[in-house]
Amino acid sequence: MIKNHKDFFAGLMFCAIGLAFAIGATNYKIGEGARMGPGYFPIMLGVILALIGVVILLTGLGSRRVEKGQVGRWAWRPVGYILGANLLFGLALGGVPSLHVPAMGLIVGIYALVLVSSLASKTFKLHKVLVLATVLSVGSYLAFIVLLKLQIQVWPSFIG
Repeated sequence: MIKNHKDFFAGLMFCAIGLAFAIGATNYKIGEGARMGPGYFPIMLGVILALIGVVILLTGLGSRRVEKGQVGRWAWRPVGYILGANLLFGLALGGVPSLHVPAMGLIVGIYALVLVSSLASKTFKLHKVLVLATVLSVGSYLAFIVLLKLQIQVWPSFIG
């Protein structure tokens, strides 16, 4: 018997997403611990997420606290903003060459991602969002461009 519906269904969702990532990553070369392939990290991350889901799911089954209410309706507005923000980030990072939309680069992509995804919250504060976007942009630039030396476009193509 399910004693805590929220924990049970959250655990089920984590299991499904984790397994989907792990199964999807099997299309890539996995490698081994000492010589990891591109599929190694997503598989490990998917398995860990699925295991966390199992723990949460079991917590929902064996909870001492019986929750009387059912799981509420989906919050479609925040889901739409979060998914839209990720789509916008991908479009800003790479552009759409077939539609002659130039790539905007990493910094503009991060600002777009943070601004749009923050609209999912009911407590949107523009100054806090801009500070967060700036910190994430600087951190991403330092991590990916300076330290890892990845060849990612940083600024819009029409600037540089």
